[in-house]
Amino acid sequence: MVLTRRELVAGLCSGAVVLDVPRAQAEAPYPSRTIKMIVPYPAGGTTDLLGRLVADQLKTALGATVIVENKPGAGTTLGAEQVAQAAPDGYTLLMATSTTLAINKTLYRKLPYDPLTDFAAVALVAAVPFALIVNPQLPASTLAEFIAYAKSMPGLAYGSAGNGSPHHLGAEMLKSAAGIDIRHVPYRGSVPAMLDVIAGHIPFMIVDLQPALQQIREGKVRVLGVTTLRRVVAAPEIPTLAEGGLPGFELVAWQGVVAPAATPRVIVDQLAGQIGRLLADPATRDKLTTMALEPLTGSTPDSFAAYIRTELDRWATIVRNSGAEPE
Repeated sequence: MVLTRRELVAGLCSGAVVLDVPRAQAEAPYPSRTIKMIVPYPAGGTTDLLGRLVADQLKTALGATVIVENKPGAGTTLGAEQVAQAAPDGYTLLMATSTTLAINKTLYRKLPYDPLTDFAAVALVAAVPFALIVNPQLPASTLAEFIAYAKSMPGLAYGSAGNGSPHHLGAEMLKSAAGIDIRHVPYRGSVPAMLDVIAGHIPFMIVDLQPALQQIREGKVRVLGVTTLRRVVAAPEIPTLAEGGLPGFELVAWQGVVAPAATPRVIVDQLAGQIGRLLADPATRDKLTTMALEPLTGSTPDSFAAYIRTELDRWATIVRNSGAEPE
């Protein structure tokens, strides 16, 4: 964790100058310059959409310039490391995921950040359901037909948003539950992988439902089930994988905003308050629900931090049971 950069330089200049600079910095209202929201995935996916939604809220509510910077790669660790090492002043934020703050702790032997000590939790934003999609040319219209086809084609390739992503772990859970032999092809985000499913370069994947809904409705991919225990409000016609023959199958991820550790609590609370107002807005909730996302209202910095601790244990079990190899 990078320490705060606000170190005094007493003795290098005259007393008046040394005292004036820190006082000016301390008294500067927040925000007084550009806020950067780091999204550790490519543009166009669920995390990017939520990051931009939060950025727009902060821009409007705080009267600030807020920019979104996409920094995908290495299972979200590139973007997360950038934020972990940033100055703890509220001007660099991370649209974090369950991959960043829970899965990676078990998946990487040498993670370049610590999910518990290198970040200040701000607020949960949304829960993310997933779906099993296949290329329409695949001879499978139901989960049972897909499992039979996969058993007849050992080594069937599937795409994901990267090693250790929920997409990857969900497919490995499917492999174990259905007793099929499949082969992982990692991508730098779920949307590039889905585009290759549409093009027929890979036959299937477990994908976050939000970016896939339009493709499903246009017939560009075929959906065989969602990974929630109950059907998703935005697409009640899609059965669950549990209904399709895999009892108890469940995969749900989440998204939230964090800042570098040691960010002043007054700034953390200010950001959390604005995100809370965003999620309390009925129009925003309806928008997220329509896009197959579940708004997670009512979180606080403290409750989010506690949630991360419990999720570390839950996802550690999923990673180990999936057979995913630590890197």
